[in-house]
Amino acid sequence: MNTSPLPWVSVVIPIKDERDNIPLLASQLLTFFEGRPESATASFELVFVDDGSTDGSEAVLDELVQQSDAVRVIHLDKNHGQTAAFDAGFRQAKGELIATMDGDLQYDPADFAKLLVMVNQVDLVCGRRAARHDNMVRRWSSRIANQVRNWVVHDGIADTGCSLKIFRRAVVERMPLFKNMHRFFPALAQMYGFTVTEVPVQHFPRTHGLSKYGVGNRLFVGLYDLFAVRWMQKRCLNYTMRESQHPKSQS
Repeated sequence: MNTSPLPWVSVVIPIKDERDNIPLLASQLLTFFEGRPESATASFELVFVDDGSTDGSEAVLDELVQQSDAVRVIHLDKNHGQTAAFDAGFRQAKGELIATMDGDLQYDPADFAKLLVMVNQVDLVCGRRAARHDNMVRRWSSRIANQVRNWVVHDGIADTGCSLKIFRRAVVERMPLFKNMHRFFPALAQMYGFTVTEVPVQHFPRTHGLSKYGVGNRLFVGLYDLFAVRWMQKRCLNYTMRESQHPKSQS
């Protein structure tokens, strides 16, 4: 029986056709987490989830497993979308903290330090891109979607599209996930009484590959899903309970 201690953090990274970004991203992540004081006494793990890549990412990821014991790779049978990739990673992650980020090199893993400062105070810490480096169409579609989402579900989060997040394990174990629900992680967490905050992080232009999420995916599908989230908010079972003690158990 394996009695090794659990990792202090699991980093879940969905991958869809990011062959040219994977090696540098893995190197940055390993450098950052190996340098964390928590890693002096506990292990960490990087959980890459291959969401049906067809550009050779599968082989690059498998090579990483051979190079580092901290790397784990989960291959989905085909492309199921980002929420499914997160869900698969969450189910496989072993850490008490579960961090997330995209595989496109538009975030600096060192910014996780800013989120870790807050993780003992709240249940979900979300990054907020302080300066977006995307084209105007993507920036405006995200801005509109964020404003409408806030108006409907009242999550108080300015940038749910930022993938840099750190969850306490209890949050991912409680959140119900369906297709496209990754856009509503903060609202789903709040729905079950968890606390959420945002901190500013850096954002960089994409240098390799193409975005997998266009305006139709980002704006129109996201707005459609608002109705499902609002329905869940109004019908969510969120209660506490206590059991009366038998007199014998109090003696």
